[in-house]
Order: sequence, then structure tokens, then C-alpha cells
Amino acid sequence: MTRFIFITGGVVSSLGKGLASAALGALLQARGYKVRLRKLDPYLNVDPGTMSPYQHGEVYVTDDGAETDLDLGHYERFTGVSARKSDNVTTGQIYMDVITRERRGDYLGATIQVIPHVTDAIKEFAKGDITDEDFVLCEIGGTVGDIEGLPFLEAIRQLGNELGHERSLFLHLTLVPFIPSAGELKTKPTQHSVKELQSVGIQPDILLCRCDREIPSDQRRKIGQFCNIRPEAVIPALDASSIYEVPLRYHEDGLDTEVLRHFGLLLDESEPNLERWTGIMDRVANPEGHVKIAVVGKYTSLLDSYKSLAEALTHGGIANNVKVELEWIDSEIFETESEAVIRLEDVHGILVPGGFGERGSEGKIAAVTFARERKIPYFGICFGMQMACIEAARSGGGIPGAGSTEFGPCDEPVVGLLTEWTRGNVTETRDSDSDYGGTMRLGAYECRLEEGSRVHEIYGDSLIHERHRHRYEVNINYKGALEQAGLRFAGMSPDGVLPEIIELPSHPWFVGVQFHPELKSKPFDPHPLFTSFIAAAVEQSRLV
Repeated sequence: MTRFIFITGGVVSSLGKGLASAALGALLQARGYKVRLRKLDPYLNVDPGTMSPYQHGEVYVTDDGAETDLDLGHYERFTGVSARKSDNVTTGQIYMDVITRERRGDYLGATIQVIPHVTDAIKEFAKGDITDEDFVLCEIGGTVGDIEGLPFLEAIRQLGNELGHERSLFLHLTLVPFIPSAGELKTKPTQHSVKELQSVGIQPDILLCRCDREIPSDQRRKIGQFCNIRPEAVIPALDASSIYEVPLRYHEDGLDTEVLRHFGLLLDESEPNLERWTGIMDRVANPEGHVKIAVVGKYTSLLDSYKSLAEALTHGGIANNVKVELEWIDSEIFETESEAVIRLEDVHGILVPGGFGERGSEGKIAAVTFARERKIPYFGICFGMQMACIEAARSGGGIPGAGSTEFGPCDEPVVGLLTEWTRGNVTETRDSDSDYGGTMRLGAYECRLEEGSRVHEIYGDSLIHERHRHRYEVNINYKGALEQAGLRFAGMSPDGVLPEIIELPSHPWFVGVQFHPELKSKPFDPHPLFTSFIAAAVEQSRLV
């Protein structure tokens, strides 16, 4: 019997609903339950794929090729459960589905309305594609009171009534701010938020109260009294030293206990197995050293754009028992400031992440050159691999005009759309139904590793599956020139057409990958490439 937990938020955004959902999922797992987590986003875009990183942050890609909200990354990192297309929906998708049905005549001429047609579609999504999960956690994006969120709130209200109290729970995340001038915590914002939720017919069962200090018991009683909730179900959500401490904190404050009590599942006082999380926090809190990694990108003013990347680097640090200090550098400074390269003098590793467009590309190439010449560990991801290939073609391949057609017409397209450079027998090696050119290559694809290569040793396997999100590819027709420059094509698509991994054997650690390994890294299962990269940075730190 699958039970549903609906997570809403109020007062302000960015309180951490996604993190709270992920942490609760991890706690339920630790008690032996099977969980699934979903995000219902009220914005009108069909998905975040075309949204600016400054507006939306990272686009998280699933194995089955869905472009989703970054909160799904939290869900995977905390539970290890691979997200699917059916775990993220937007208002845009819901309305597109409803209108498509209307055009087909599925509604038999009925007048299409938000209630019941849109709300029914939302409920279908929430209940669909479920097998034997014990709990499905559905996070509702935005805050209570947002106009665009009303259909979602109405849908989960109906669903709560249909499922009954024994199969549904409403958890509301809110803010209890401390006002310095008054010298006290204020509960009124939480009261108003709950009142707003009650006005649409939803009575929260548990309140998760974000605050920067302990909430006294009398304040918790006051919140419970005004919000019609048991004081024990008013759970403080204090700031933590690491996001991986959150499950431990929530358990200490009784969140999972209250959830099980609500569903009548608290049959004994046995404790969940939280050794995984205590072990992670022990390494986070007691590192044996530290390394400094420069991330040279173009969205460094909004770090949510690189959320999974930052966490994967942290995971590499956990695996090596070191603290990873990240220095975020806008790649454009290497194009405009002649002395900017000094910012890379004291780092132990350089990473150039994914991105789109020409802006800052020459600065990224300059970072590649610095890493290659100074023998500093280099990790290029997606766009970072492409810039490494262009740099190699220019510096050692005898192609000074090497570039990418992504930036406009190019005489030497070392990087381009697949349809721009496949000719003759090359295209015949591919499935005639495949069509990557001019479209986004999304989701998990196979990659064959060359035996004896560094990455073959790192993975310990010859066939891997990694997630992609890109339109442009390294041009296989330049393979000879790039090998002349010293690069090794260590990973290829199974048909031998698409370069997936390059490395520089003459360098201590120089790897570029066309995929996004950060999307599959977890604190309890760090991605091997990040583990190896940070290990190389540790070695570099001993040389300086």
C-alpha cells in the first residue's frame, strides 16, 4: 500500500524543500522502506531545458533523457534511487497533455476547465508509474499563495481526500525568523503561511520550521496551538554544517518518527540504520588535509548552475578524506585581464565544466593551456573536453584556426554538430534511425573504454553508461591531428564515431569527458572520475 507525502513551502522560497524531501526519503530508507521522490513544478515552461541557468540553476538529466529540476539531483544523491521522466512535471507539460487530449476529442466535447481536467491530470501524474514503493514523496515547487501553484494545491487536496488519512500526509516547510532588534523568534510568518494553506483546504500534519537557532518548547507549543498541530509535530529545521548532516538532524528532532506515527507504522522503538550518514559526516568534519580546485566556468555568479558538480567534488573529497575548497572563476577574466592567470598559481586542480555559447570560451582554453603546461590535474566536462581538444589542435596539432561551429562559421571545425562533419562511410556505421545532429543528446549512453588507458583503470571496466546533455561533438575526422598533439581517445561510442573521453598520457592527470559524470555521483558512492581527480589533486598539493 503506497503512502503519499506532499511537501509544500511557505513564506519565502529557497527554504530547502528539495533537501528536506531528500533527507526524509533517506530516513525512511534507513528504516527499511522503499521510496520514490517527485517534483511538481508550477512554472509554464515544458521543462527547464531552455531556461537560463541564472533563472533556474542546473538542469538535472535523468538516465532516460529528461531535463528536470535540480532538486531531483538531491533526491538521487540522498537515496540512490535513479530518477525518471515520470518524476518531474511542470504546468507546461500538464497543459500540453490536456490540450492534446482535447484536440483528439478524448473529452467528448466537454468544456475543458482547471477543475477537473487539469487537476485530474496532475493526480494522474502523482499516482502514475508506481510499482512497489512504500512511500512516494511529492514536492510542490514554489510557495503557498503563488497563483500558478493553485491547481497543484487543489490536486493534492483532492488526492489527500481520496487516499484518506492513513495513506496521505501533508508536510509544510516554513520560516521562523529571528528578529535581532526584538531579540526573539517570530512565529507569525508561519501562522500566516499555514492559514494560507488552510484557505485552499489543506491542513498540514507536520510543520518543518527553518530557523537559525533552537525553537524553545513554548514557541513550538504556540505554533502548534495556532496552526492546529500537535506540538511534537512542529519540527525545527536548523542550519547545518553540511547538507549531509540534515538527515541526522531531522532524525534527532523526530521528523521520521512523526511521519511513521501519522501512518500508524511506529510499532516499536527501533532506531534507523544511519551508519552511512554518520560515516559521511565523520569524514566531512574530520578531513586529513585539503585541496584547492579552480572551477573555470561562465555561470559562477550563481552556483546553483553547478550544483551537482560542486557536490561531486565534495564526494571526491569524502572518498579521499580531504576537504575540497572550490574557487569559482569566471572564465572571461582570462580574456580581459593579462595577469588573471595568477589566480591559478596556487590551485591543486583545474576543472572546466559544461556550458553553452562562445562567451568565455577563450578563457577556458587559456585555463586548459595553463593546466597542460604546468602539469596541474585537469578535468574537462562536456564543453571542457571540447575546449581541451581545440587547445590541443592549436598548440600541438598544427591547426591554429581550430574552433567550434557553435561559435559561428569555422574553417577548422574540431567541434561541430554531428550532421556537419559526418560523411560517407562514417554515417553508415550509425543506426539509420538515430538523429543527434542539431538536437540535444540527452540521457545515458554507452561508452567503450580502451584497455590500458587511465580511465579504464579508474572505472575498472570496459563498458560504462554515462549521462549526456549537449548538441556539439568532437569531430572524429580530426582524430589523427589530435593524437599527433598527444591526446589519446580513451573512450568512444560503441560504433566508434563519437569521441567520449580524451586523456593526455604525458600529463600526471588530464582527462576530458563529453558526458556529465557529476550527475551520477553520491556521497556514499562517489563517482570514480571525481575520486581519481581529487586523489591527483592531493598528490599535486604535496608538490607545492
